[in-house]
Amino acid sequence: MTEATIIDGNRFSAGLRDRIASEVHALRETRHITPGLAVVLVGEDPASQVYVRTKHKRTVEVGMESFVHTLPVDTPEDELLTLIAGLNKDPAVHGILVQLPLPRQIDAQKVIEAIDPAKDVDGFHPVNVGRLASGGEALIPCTPFGSLLLLRDHLGDLSGLDAVVVGRSNIVGKPMAQLLIRESCTVTVAHSRTRDLPDVVRRADIVIAAVGKPGMIRGDWLKPGCTVIDVGINRVANPDGTSRLVGDVAFDEAVKVAGAITPVPGGVGPMTIACLLRNTLVACARQHRIALDKSL
Repeated sequence: MTEATIIDGNRFSAGLRDRIASEVHALRETRHITPGLAVVLVGEDPASQVYVRTKHKRTVEVGMESFVHTLPVDTPEDELLTLIAGLNKDPAVHGILVQLPLPRQIDAQKVIEAIDPAKDVDGFHPVNVGRLASGGEALIPCTPFGSLLLLRDHLGDLSGLDAVVVGRSNIVGKPMAQLLIRESCTVTVAHSRTRDLPDVVRRADIVIAAVGKPGMIRGDWLKPGCTVIDVGINRVANPDGTSRLVGDVAFDEAVKVAGAITPVPGGVGPMTIACLLRNTLVACARQHRIALDKSL
């Protein structure tokens, strides 16, 4: 039995970062403009700290300015909102990202809505959400957009394919469905309360797994030859007391049925940060009314 093609997010994201770096260099040389990304971290969540360090490293690598603001866990909401207001007005900052989750004293939705939509590189502001849903020019959430780029790279034209998105979050599930609709897919959004979920998934040419439950999507749920994009990142314990990262798909089963699949780690994860850099570049170009290479 032939196993599925492994979709290499590390390879694709490296190429995307190279293209971004070329555009950033051109902006600096010809326009004397350097895209700037501001990342705000509130508290000391270990996973968030790792993400912020990685974002800073990748931002600098492509030639952008990186502005990291680290605030104590007990920071009042109004203090964070004041910082965001200042970043909105700062001409050196073209993209703003507030690392989630936030401490309980801070209303995350209020923070998201305080960010200038033109600088909302997470794509979570209601203005960008509405533009995406209506087919307008939006800053698109990074993980769904990265997933779409991997699908296009592997499958080419997605028009007419049946796609099932398992998960309905505002961060991945809903924007992923909107992106697939824009590609002229026939889209079903499924979730934990979907009746006969395995049968729903089994109809799909494309399966997007974004539920946050390790190994939930089994191999026998899949149509032979389908393409699986596993967005899940779950840390599970090994028998020896160590831990490992796994996705929402039972990989060892799925790889024997699917035509192609993203691994965890090394699939969608690297694409998220690459698309954050892409959004920062796009935001900078739009703020300065500069046309970019359409491949971005």
